[in-house]
Amino acid sequence: MENNKKIKQLTKSVIDNQDQVLTTNDGVPIYDNNNTLKAGDRGPSLQQDHIFYDKLGHFDRERIPERVVHARGSGAHGVLEIHEDISEFTCAKFLQKGVKTPLFTRFSTVAGFKGSTDLARDVRGFSVKFYTEDGNFDLVGNNIPVFFIQDAMNFPDLIHAVKPEPDKEIPQAASAHDTFWDFVSLMPESAHMIMWVMSDRAIPRSLRMMEGFGVHTFKLVNKDGKGTFVKFHWKPKLGVHSVAWNEAQKISGYNSDFHRQDLWDAIESGNYPQWDLGVQLIPEEDEFNYSFDLLDATKIVPEEVVPVKIIGTMTLNKNPDNFFAETEQIAFDPGRIVPGIDLSDDPLLQGRVFSYMDTQNYRLGGNFHEIPINRSIVQKHNNQKDGSSRIDILKGNVSYFPNSKASGCPYQAMWKGEEGFVSHKQKVDGAKVRARSDSFADHFSQATLFYRSQSEEEKQHIINALSFELSKVNDPKIRERQVAILYQIDPTLAQKVGDNLQITPPTELDELTLKFARQNHPNYPIQPKKVEVEKSAALSMKVGKGEGTIATRKVAFLVSEGVEKQSIDALKNALEKQGAEAVLISTKVGDLTLDNGEKVNIEHTYTTDPSVCFDAVYTPAGASVDVLKNNADYYEFINDAYRHCKVLAFAKGTEKLLDKSFVEKDAGVFLANENDQWVDGFIDMLKKHRVWELEESRKVPS
Repeated sequence: MENNKKIKQLTKSVIDNQDQVLTTNDGVPIYDNNNTLKAGDRGPSLQQDHIFYDKLGHFDRERIPERVVHARGSGAHGVLEIHEDISEFTCAKFLQKGVKTPLFTRFSTVAGFKGSTDLARDVRGFSVKFYTEDGNFDLVGNNIPVFFIQDAMNFPDLIHAVKPEPDKEIPQAASAHDTFWDFVSLMPESAHMIMWVMSDRAIPRSLRMMEGFGVHTFKLVNKDGKGTFVKFHWKPKLGVHSVAWNEAQKISGYNSDFHRQDLWDAIESGNYPQWDLGVQLIPEEDEFNYSFDLLDATKIVPEEVVPVKIIGTMTLNKNPDNFFAETEQIAFDPGRIVPGIDLSDDPLLQGRVFSYMDTQNYRLGGNFHEIPINRSIVQKHNNQKDGSSRIDILKGNVSYFPNSKASGCPYQAMWKGEEGFVSHKQKVDGAKVRARSDSFADHFSQATLFYRSQSEEEKQHIINALSFELSKVNDPKIRERQVAILYQIDPTLAQKVGDNLQITPPTELDELTLKFARQNHPNYPIQPKKVEVEKSAALSMKVGKGEGTIATRKVAFLVSEGVEKQSIDALKNALEKQGAEAVLISTKVGDLTLDNGEKVNIEHTYTTDPSVCFDAVYTPAGASVDVLKNNADYYEFINDAYRHCKVLAFAKGTEKLLDKSFVEKDAGVFLANENDQWVDGFIDMLKKHRVWELEESRKVPS
């Protein structure tokens, strides 16, 4: 409770403009805000109009440099509550059982500009700033647990490659072009990440329905100074779900803010998104016991090898008051760590510690930590002074250490035996070299693990995605080089993608690829160690029977004048009992008259909110059927939903509408006139998210 008070006090500067006179930035009341100062009402404007120049000058400088990566983001306030005791592993106060810590979470796409679509095929950022009693801790992660590269030296090149090509500045927020695939086809270390990005993980159904990962291996440090390697996981309470690629393209056209709006609406309606915080704990003495290197950011620790221990729950419960002041100005930095947590020697993580802080200094100024959303809930005391955008006022005439004039204050914690941040003691011994450990040289085993852990439908999606992306590549040599990499992952995968591109998969890596690989590992390829597991259930998103939830899912009810209220309520009440939402869709917005004369307000139409924005579809009974049978938009709605493997239901008397559609009766189509238990069947099928087994028969567009 005390922390919540502090966060409200120190990280918010909310201005309420209600019933306030308009003023300048200095608080001077403005009499007329419509006209500049002129020499006569038709004369020239005067340079002395300080109110006009103050207003326009500020307007001209409203935009700050956008992030080079993760430019498009959405965020929310929340709290983390720890419910498991891990004090034997860490002395971090915010990770102790029973502690509640305020936080701000920002989700983002990586490659696109600030104005790009939410539904790009892309990695999603998943970053959390914890306002702890020992200062701020930033867990700067993604929704994918691995990355494209192993060393930060390659990061600028990766981003240059995936960004729009510099000669023509296209494509936007997309990896389907020559420069990206040229880069990754020469970097076999990217193979594992490519599998994730070409999977459904890269097009989430909702920000509320995606996992988060710290990506790197960190260290927990206990009160005795003992270290334990740790991987951080966020597991969504709503499960992990995606949209189909064809859906993503259509959603982008109808609502490019789909994810942003979904997050905002859920929090505003009280459906607070939640994630369990999990940790994989690895004793220091086990560091070298695996087939992979813990310091390699292109590798996961399979959950079958080291289980994820759930220790707490994050709840996002408040939307920002101002997007720019909070979501845009939030500044993350992997180097913001607190006592009880330390960095590992992961070379990508080590590079990010510089890059993120340097980026924020450039974007927001050298005192970005003083912006309310970035402030710690504990006051800072140091001898840093001045700099751009300085907000805090340093009192006294001492701004150096050591000093005697201020009695040595602010003092080091060690002087008075108090706790402070102490880096984990670690023996380091080695020659200065620009080199990479051969323990990083296995680029394909985990890519194979990921692919073979997918369901057959998910494998087909990866094949479709790779075929789509590589078909956008103009240089045939690049396409062939990438298919050769796919062959190292799985020959069948390479064959199927190759067939779509009319390429016979090369069984050996391209000589140029080998040349670059051997710059890091002179003896490449190096025989990999025997892997611990052949498949991992945690890597598949497919929901088994009876495992899912329909909470917060949106079901489209397709209606028109004269629809039966009883028919609506038959499904609506059952859905709402399990936390789902029934959304009425009609031909026009405004009042709609039901069969009993009752009027309901319609906010969504067939042309403004298509099927891709909903999780399932229901057609209630009533006189409305006579209107819908001649409505082309209605048929487009149910046809699209059917092809995207969504669950459909038709009330008694509406089944005749199927005669003019592409919809055929199958396990995902429920007809009330054939089954009295159709409501239960509909809900059970909706829990699976989609009827993926019917993709082939429904001819789902890739």
